[in-house]
Amino acid sequence: MVKTKDILELLNIIAPFDIAEDWDNSGLQVGNLNWEVKKVMIALDVSMPLMTAAKKAHCDLVLTHHPLMIQPEKSIDFNKMPGSAIEIAARYGISILSAHTNLDKANDGLNDYFATKIGLRKTKVFFMENSSLIPLDEMIGMGRIGYLKSQEPLKQVVHQIKEKLALSHLRVTGDLDLPVSCVAVCTGSGGSLLDEFLRSKADIYITGDIKYHEARRVEEYSKGLIDVGHFGSEHMAVDLLFDKLGQAIHKAGLNIKIEKFTKEKDPFIIV
Repeated sequence: MVKTKDILELLNIIAPFDIAEDWDNSGLQVGNLNWEVKKVMIALDVSMPLMTAAKKAHCDLVLTHHPLMIQPEKSIDFNKMPGSAIEIAARYGISILSAHTNLDKANDGLNDYFATKIGLRKTKVFFMENSSLIPLDEMIGMGRIGYLKSQEPLKQVVHQIKEKLALSHLRVTGDLDLPVSCVAVCTGSGGSLLDEFLRSKADIYITGDIKYHEARRVEEYSKGLIDVGHFGSEHMAVDLLFDKLGQAIHKAGLNIKIEKFTKEKDPFIIV
């Protein structure tokens, strides 16, 4: 019998939980490590539509990139999130696991997946904390930096990014004729690595959730910025987790079904 803790152990191989950021809350969100698991549903966010779909599909476990909770809750109200998700999880025996910054930072994790998807080559970790836990030869850390196949003007890179990520829109800072060859990326909210980008040899920075004054700083340095949005940079985590977990389940010889939750949309609508 496969249990929640067995899936957690597979995830720990894919993206070790000990490399997650200190402020993060990856791992078990709700449930019981000893509950049996026969079917898993994978999504970006824990939401009521996800939990309802998991219940209807008779899933025993929900796996998301974003945690259900990062900060402690003072009370659990079943009439609103996260309480409403917790109620369904408890009532129907659905464990909730999340792989967040550990998946972002892991070797062959989300940032590597993103960099490959947009065509970067010779990639390296963009920002690595000093830690005795991380071997120097491992590709573990926040973001990636690499090179395009050939130098392109920013406007051409923008067009390619929209096409490769299937985005209808994105935000751009900088001279559209700026020659681009070296690119830094960070999935999710990458504002915390802005100083690292400005000090780097990267011509442009691709990330999400950039603020107005951060964009102004990029202008001052005569560099470029492509903000693909938080959702745009991380929804591919669903495909990554589906592929990685599927391979791990097959390798371990486990009889578990996995499926993707396909009804997530970017919460922002451009009008």
